[in-house]
Amino acid sequence: MRAAGLEVADIFRQCGPAFRTEHTASLSRGQRRVMSAIEQCRTAALGGHVEQCDACGHQRIAYNSCRNRHCPKCQSLTRDQWLQDRQAELLPVEYFHVVFTVPQEVAAIAYQNKEVVYNILFQATAQTLRTIGADPKHLGAEIGFIAILHTWGQNLLHHPHLHCVVPGGGISPDGQRWVACRPGFFLPVRVLSRLFRRLFLELLQQAFDSGELHFFNSLEGLQDRLAFAKYIAPATQAEWVVYAKPPFGGPKQVLEYLGRYTHRVAISNNRLLEFNDNAVTFAWKDYRHESKNKTMRLDAHEFIRRFLLHVLPSGFQRIRSYGLLANRYRQVKIELCRKLLGAPVPVAAVDVPDQAFDYRDRYQRLTGLSLRDCPHCGKGQMVRIESFTTGVLPRGPPNKAS
Repeated sequence: MRAAGLEVADIFRQCGPAFRTEHTASLSRGQRRVMSAIEQCRTAALGGHVEQCDACGHQRIAYNSCRNRHCPKCQSLTRDQWLQDRQAELLPVEYFHVVFTVPQEVAAIAYQNKEVVYNILFQATAQTLRTIGADPKHLGAEIGFIAILHTWGQNLLHHPHLHCVVPGGGISPDGQRWVACRPGFFLPVRVLSRLFRRLFLELLQQAFDSGELHFFNSLEGLQDRLAFAKYIAPATQAEWVVYAKPPFGGPKQVLEYLGRYTHRVAISNNRLLEFNDNAVTFAWKDYRHESKNKTMRLDAHEFIRRFLLHVLPSGFQRIRSYGLLANRYRQVKIELCRKLLGAPVPVAAVDVPDQAFDYRDRYQRLTGLSLRDCPHCGKGQMVRIESFTTGVLPRGPPNKAS
């Protein structure tokens, strides 16, 4: 049974200081920032405000969020806004989910060269899908897709892979018709896998030749050209994992899926089961054994270490769009797709600048739930009566409702 209210932040607050001391030489600045953000999220350390019901006088403190993209508590509003923006772009066709994964040897290089190799993963994947999609032997059309980087497996170990969500078809070369996939089938995964492997390894070799790759610790020897070639050689012959899941049932299911995957972090709070004796127990699915539900118990320091494996470089874009959905041409291309499909234009939402809303307005607009209603009497509205800055407590504790 899950411990009520257990959060990643609890583990970081209790064990983070000792972890920093023990790993002071190996922690990056980015990892330290993530730890601090999660520890301080929704605490007095980030400031906040006091609200009071205008009917019954009930008071509550609302602490500010850290807004760090690695924080399990700070993704909901960002995710819902992103999904709302995508809703108008969905087409009335089958959608497919294609996953591209690199072998473990390459994953090890990726961990020491995150920005370079993750960018290669995006580039090779995009080139593969667009090339095979445009090939008349397969689809013969310009396709579009959203690619989402995940760097973890369910056990929190480093496992970089891309999830791609692709409409089942595309625009013909002359731009005059919609070319649909065969029902239930997108593109041959064996063909995708072979081209993906070749393109990725070519780009990786180019990065090595240009001095963009750096190696440390157990991989330090790979700075030598012959050692690098020998290390990579098995990956040139192995079958790289590319697989296509069954198509989604429709646009609604696409949005539900995207909602689960786009703004996910390495582990959500609801997977945490216990934290005691400096050990963390969490739920995971073993995909190598028929997706069986299992539990794993890790020393708290090992849990933190695994969590921090997935801190991305500052500013790195982990959700990218290509082809028909690329930012530059998206609106024009989507309009053309709808025309070719004979699909109605969706009713546009009222375009109100996001800056016009505070977080409560955005929350209600996106979820339909109100943060303004008094949780005590249900009749009054919660009104801000005091704000306090970072590290400063409110002047007095909230009064009990009368």
